[in-house]
Amino acid sequence: MIIGFSILLAASSLFMIVLVLMHKGRGGGLSDMFGGGVSSSLAGSSVAERNLDRITVGVAIVWAVCVFALGLLLKVSA
Repeated sequence: MIIGFSILLAASSLFMIVLVLMHKGRGGGLSDMFGGGVSSSLAGSSVAERNLDRITVGVAIVWAVCVFALGLLLKVSA
């Protein structure tokens, strides 16, 4: 069970990084440095941005549950 949660945690962590990097830049900072200042036709849709937000929140919840479950499992097994 610990191995399963560890694999799920690693996968959700990588997916979370990808999802956060896909978000549209909201201004200056690192997003402009990596090309976020250039407007794109793919990121222009508010429906796509809203769905990306929902998926990001869902993955963040899965990530948090994995962290708590691993913490509990490791505390009980020790």
